[in-house]
Amino acid sequence: MTQTNSIELRNISKAYGENARESLAVKNVTVSFRRGEFTAIVGKSGSGKSTLLNILSGIDRPTNGDVLYGQTCLRDMSENELARWRGKNIGIVFQFFQLIPTLTVLENVLLPMDFCNIIPSAQRRKKALGLLARMGVMQYASNLPLAISGGEQQRVAVARSLANDPVFIAADEPTGNLDTGNAESIMKLFREMVSEGKSVIMVTHNNEIAADADRVLHICNGEIVGDTRAVD
Repeated sequence: MTQTNSIELRNISKAYGENARESLAVKNVTVSFRRGEFTAIVGKSGSGKSTLLNILSGIDRPTNGDVLYGQTCLRDMSENELARWRGKNIGIVFQFFQLIPTLTVLENVLLPMDFCNIIPSAQRRKKALGLLARMGVMQYASNLPLAISGGEQQRVAVARSLANDPVFIAADEPTGNLDTGNAESIMKLFREMVSEGKSVIMVTHNNEIAADADRVLHICNGEIVGDTRAVD
């Protein structure tokens, strides 16, 4: 599968409610994300950071503007096409894990593979177990998610995000419900992914967590008010 090296948002706005002028969650944002970079999107609650992440990952559609994945414009896709595009190209990690409680840990990681049908069926179980092993949770493969800790569930969620080997990982407050030790462990995993050529785009309200990223976007009232990169 050919994978692009960038995601570009052009003049993106997102309105909620009847009076669009008074309910813009994102306001005319233009920004791009490149492969092999760890970006943190920082802002207070309600600043629009999660809305922006949902738009760039294809979970939500903008009211105005375009999202470009290489030469592909997401605006032109149907809902089914968008879902398949997202499954193939974006790995998503949620704050509250969003594991399916009736499936085992292993089945949760297999699910994106079965949905997208990129990985040959004969290789899926081995790949899923390998991802769980990398995250240090293979011993829980047959457990249901609620039988393991929050930190372990988040590791499973990270493994699931890598199921179809996407270039881009979108993470919404991935350390928000974790203790310091587990948060540091998740950040280490993200850094490893970036060193392998993937791009991690992470929303956080925690400036200390954000400081570990290569690039920090500051968002306020739906607008990007700062864009800084770490100095080598």
